[in-house]
Amino acid sequence: MVESGVDPLKGYRGRARARLEELGMRVWSDVRLVNTAGSVFEGVVLPRSGNFDDLHIVLKLKTGYNVGVHIDRVESMEELGYKEAHYKIPEQEFPISPDLPSVTLLGTGGTIASRLDYRTGAVIPAFTPGELYGAVPELADICNLTTRKIFGVFSENMGWAQYRELAENIGREISGGAAGIVIGHGTDTMGHTAAVLSFMVQDSPVPIVIVGSQRSSDRPSSDAALNLIHAVRTAAHGDIAEVQICMFGPTSDRYGLLHRGTRCRKMHSSYRSTFRTVGDIPLCIVSRDSFSILNDDYVRRDPSRRVKIDTAYDDRVTILYYYPGMKPDLVDALVEKGYKGIVIAGTGLGHVNSPLYPALERAAAAGVHVVMTVQTLWGFAQMYVYETGRDLMDLGVVPLDNMLPETALMKLGWVLGHTDDHGRVMEMMRAPISHEITEREPHNGYLILQGGLPETEEFVKSHWK
Repeated sequence: MVESGVDPLKGYRGRARARLEELGMRVWSDVRLVNTAGSVFEGVVLPRSGNFDDLHIVLKLKTGYNVGVHIDRVESMEELGYKEAHYKIPEQEFPISPDLPSVTLLGTGGTIASRLDYRTGAVIPAFTPGELYGAVPELADICNLTTRKIFGVFSENMGWAQYRELAENIGREISGGAAGIVIGHGTDTMGHTAAVLSFMVQDSPVPIVIVGSQRSSDRPSSDAALNLIHAVRTAAHGDIAEVQICMFGPTSDRYGLLHRGTRCRKMHSSYRSTFRTVGDIPLCIVSRDSFSILNDDYVRRDPSRRVKIDTAYDDRVTILYYYPGMKPDLVDALVEKGYKGIVIAGTGLGHVNSPLYPALERAAAAGVHVVMTVQTLWGFAQMYVYETGRDLMDLGVVPLDNMLPETALMKLGWVLGHTDDHGRVMEMMRAPISHEITEREPHNGYLILQGGLPETEEFVKSHWK
């Protein structure tokens, strides 16, 4: 029997819900499903998020993996048993030690940590200190932990309003005595948030560490717990008092890397070691018991420093990723819609085609601030080298050296929150605040391994452990 008041089809809606009702199934049923091709699946019916479609039934297979079966391909379902999930990690009091520093974990959405219910295959989210202690007990040896859920959104739904609220909460926690801040965040737009916080939160006396996971805790290869341990350790005991991203270093679980917030990008859709420092080298290697500084040009922890929170912004900014044949009406449309800033990700050293020139000139005349970055990501916008670049600069397009396009977007919105004077805007854009522009790129910062080439294979064999 299903407990009164509990939805037996938690999260299912529309056609999927109707099909399960027709078959007499419920969430947490242990079932045998046969599809229209005759394939047989045995597993537990999992609940669904309301954000997903209403066309699939999701099973947790005995292998530990999930499978979604389209409702039109379900021939039959038989209930073999029922495994009611206790969809909450039991609270355990988080131990407090007077010898350990205090760390605040701010939640923005998603699951910062979780635990697998092996009876049902359910991934049970953890967020409160007591839940986190139950899921990742190692945290109690690192710090005294406080958690605050600021909001719950997917990372693609983060925006300027969320950035402002997050920065203000960081300021309050630091002023309240936190020795470090950890921010739980989805990985897809983690780089954008890290960049904008680098401008909105300045002169921090303590580390600010953004962390997430590429793979959920129901997978043997999950990176969630180790990323969280590394991030909390960095916030509690690390010396780098900047906004940084903490995620897996290699594809194995040997160590994590700390990346500067303005120079980091997600470079792979599913690798655990997806985050890369671009145009520089990572700040530090972090493990369970050590820090190894890689880049000693950073702001040191200093409890006497007073944090400055500056959340001004203007969200009328966008990125144009140039492509051959781009038409000028795209630029004109942005001006017509009231955009005040355009970041161009140009080809080569910072180029676009000549048909865009009149539209860019009209944009400048209308008071729109246009800046140039490079879509190669590595390297500098050097628009004085070729005639194309010099013509664009004559039209008012300003190169931003080796600033990443996404970082440029975040900074331009923040700068326009302070001034609309073109000269002042460009002065602020070109004045580095947190290494968003560097004088040069390191000789060992750029490396792309092309699989199959003899020199690549030799390198991999000599370094792969």
